[in-house]
Amino acid sequence: DICEQLLAAEQNTYHNTLLALRGFCSLHAQDHHGALQDFQRVIEHDSPHPNSCIKALCGRGLIRISGGSNYLTALDYITACQLKLEETIFTIKSYVPWNQRGLLLKVLQEEGQMMLQKKRYPAGSSVSFQKKQTGLCILLTLKGDAPGVFQLASLLVELDSSDEASRILCADALYQMGRGEEAHEMLSLALSRNPQRAPVLARLALLQLKRGFVYDGNQLLKRVIRIGDSSCLLPILDIFQDEDRKLLQSHCRWRALAILKGKQEGAAIREAIAHLSFAILAAGGYAEDCLLTRARCYGRLGQMKTAIFDFNAVLKEDPRNVQALSGRGFVHLALRQQKEAVQDLISALKVEAGAVIPAILSLKPEAQGLVTGWLLQHGRAALTELVATKDHPGEETLGDLLRMAKALTKICKAAQHHIFYTDVLMANGRHQEALKHLQEAFGHCPAEDFARARLAVLQLQSRNVAGAAAPLSALARRDEKDLAFLLNFVDTKQQQHLAQAAAQEGKVLMKGHDHEQALGYHSLAVLASRDSPRYLRRRAACLTRLKKYERALKDMEKVIQGHGCDSPKTRAGDHCCQGSLLLALAQEEAAVQHYMEALQLDEPLALGTITNCPGRETLTKTFHKVAQNNFEKQRYEEAWKITDYGLKIDKSSELQKLKARLKREASSCSIH
Repeated sequence: DICEQLLAAEQNTYHNTLLALRGFCSLHAQDHHGALQDFQRVIEHDSPHPNSCIKALCGRGLIRISGGSNYLTALDYITACQLKLEETIFTIKSYVPWNQRGLLLKVLQEEGQMMLQKKRYPAGSSVSFQKKQTGLCILLTLKGDAPGVFQLASLLVELDSSDEASRILCADALYQMGRGEEAHEMLSLALSRNPQRAPVLARLALLQLKRGFVYDGNQLLKRVIRIGDSSCLLPILDIFQDEDRKLLQSHCRWRALAILKGKQEGAAIREAIAHLSFAILAAGGYAEDCLLTRARCYGRLGQMKTAIFDFNAVLKEDPRNVQALSGRGFVHLALRQQKEAVQDLISALKVEAGAVIPAILSLKPEAQGLVTGWLLQHGRAALTELVATKDHPGEETLGDLLRMAKALTKICKAAQHHIFYTDVLMANGRHQEALKHLQEAFGHCPAEDFARARLAVLQLQSRNVAGAAAPLSALARRDEKDLAFLLNFVDTKQQQHLAQAAAQEGKVLMKGHDHEQALGYHSLAVLASRDSPRYLRRRAACLTRLKKYERALKDMEKVIQGHGCDSPKTRAGDHCCQGSLLLALAQEEAAVQHYMEALQLDEPLALGTITNCPGRETLTKTFHKVAQNNFEKQRYEEAWKITDYGLKIDKSSELQKLKARLKREASSCSIH
């Protein structure tokens, strides 16, 4: 009311001062609209009064906080400070209530920090307060943000000298203004009050490095590392100039590498990781060499998932980075994640095998063995699938296998690696190269069965069927799967000739009672003929002589499953053979079923075969035993059938008695 009476008087003395005072009165009365009108009239006056303008700017800044315009609040207070710092301090202490002052200081700190971090407007932006084109009330231009923020920070320090954040803001502004020595003095003072403040230590470290005091800077960084607050660098990096960020990055990288060249203890590695983290932050979050080195350090400490995270960061930017691919592959190796390790190492070999091979050779022997074993297993499976299905989707897949196989021969001179390389060359149709490599690795007359077999397949290209049978039969005795794989490289006609030659040689050896040798030839005949029943029967006979009844049984099962257009006589013979094998394995019920099938197909032939082996009397006892078992289980129909067929073999008194009992037990119903 007093202000309004004075303003209504005819004299205009202290008009702006009275408007500013009335504005604060309205502000305290929560009349923000009226207060803002008074403040605007003061600021836009043609002949502004500095002290009144400062009050109006401070008041308008408070109103803007309540409206959420924090940035404009900061500009008002920066302008006020530029007009007169002492008056601005007096105005805040006199006119801003205590319950609002804390919020005001916090807002000014945050906005000042964001101005320095260029998160509001770019440096060099101008903020003008003007009336209309006809008249200018007041024009204040901020040439860059740093001087204005310095004024703002100086205000905050004067208002609360114990507030560390305000001193840091003041030092940051001095740094951006190129006044590094003053910034250093202010930070040193703040550090003397609290020696463990990481944000202060980090800023001092940069300033010391910038001044060329490398030792002091390094000691300060060590203190930051001990505190464990590397996140304090994030806001600082937005304030640092580009050349200073590069300086910090190069220093931290150099320091980490120096540490890693020395002791390899856990504490030293952790210190190196901290320096590398600083370097990565200084680079803006991505520094390929530092990320790769840090990932390896995490691997040494056993922090495998963290190591993978760093390798992934590199691969996100460069999916073909060999060091990241191989490094991640080795981490998966340590975690025993076979599939992932193989995928990464194959990808790395595909990009640059020359860089991956030395990396694998640098591993411990146990790890090397695991890597080569997994790669060989994967490559062998992929090649087998390609060759077996005749699926050649393109040179890329076979090319990848060729690179892998060649790398394996360089990593380890094991015979299996040379064999695999030869197989890939053969799959690529490069038979002469395959022959040359095979002879270089094993000589012209290899002693190794796997090598001899491949030499035989390559010789088949020159129609040398007879010479190929012997080494291939030797491989058949050791590894039928490998032989089946090799036969994919032999054309159908040659396979037929090979099967015939092998079967003939096996027959000769059987007559000479050399069953072990004969088995290899018979197996070769079976595989080369793609399970021909004739050759399956011969191999089953050979296996029976060797008392390998289970394998013989599997062969005869294949024969019987393939019964189609065969004559009853042939089928009866097969069932007798199957029955004999089942008896040898003590599977009597199944054996009886096969003998009954044979008797049903061709009784004279079946009886003749039974007479020779196992003998009529012996088999009749088996029939009686099985029939008796069915009788006790009250399966009378099955017991009658077995008894009936058993009596066809031999008129056994025991079977006749059992048949009579069956008649009595089933007198009330018809069995047949």
